[in-house]
Amino acid sequence: MKRTVAITKTTHGKLPRLPFEHIKNAVLGTSYELSLVFAGDRRMQRLNRVYRKKTYIPNTLSFSLGKKSGEIFINPNRVHIEAHRYGLSEHGYIAFLFIHGLFHLEGLKHGATMEKREKMLLQQFNIR
Repeated sequence: MKRTVAITKTTHGKLPRLPFEHIKNAVLGTSYELSLVFAGDRRMQRLNRVYRKKTYIPNTLSFSLGKKSGEIFINPNRVHIEAHRYGLSEHGYIAFLFIHGLFHLEGLKHGATMEKREKMLLQQFNIR
């Protein structure tokens, strides 16, 4: 079986052990090809500035590459700073940001529908 989530790390530290493939399949399906990149502050800020014309350092970014492919970038530095605000462990917050990015790739915008679906998926995968 072909893997449909490729994970790249451009920062120091260990990658979290989370069911990325299963979560991705639950949201986007098995035929969607996804790259997941863990990147630091400088790369994230540069991507945000170039592609979104924003200057702040984001915690996550999602980019659609086509109808059945995309990329999600997660900033572990922001995860370390922000996780406690949401009552999640750092691994749980990474999972939340991953889910959030998946829903953006699916076409959802911020709002009640997205928040409800995020909570449902966190519960479904027992993420804390």
